[in-house]
Amino acid sequence: MKTDTLIRTEGMNLLTKNLGLIEAERFIMLLQKEAFDYTQWQENLLEDMSINAIYNNAEKLRNEIELRRQEVKSGEKTSSEVFWNSIDGL
Repeated sequence: MKTDTLIRTEGMNLLTKNLGLIEAERFIMLLQKEAFDYTQWQENLLEDMSINAIYNNAEKLRNEIELRRQEVKSGEKTSSEVFWNSIDGL
């Protein structure tokens, strides 16, 4: 089992890596500002989805991520282009 300090450190590293420092801090403030029950949210997150739907969505996401990695690795696109193109559909 990981210690609380290690979990906090790894969590902050992941947030900072994926969101950047400013957005990571905003995310933490948002969680602290409102009453948010992560456990309840997690329990209800996939409530209406079948196991097959969850699997298919995960497989689709994995394939999309791999395609984006290949685009960056081959020099076809920059990581910034991949990022901005990926959020255009949100």
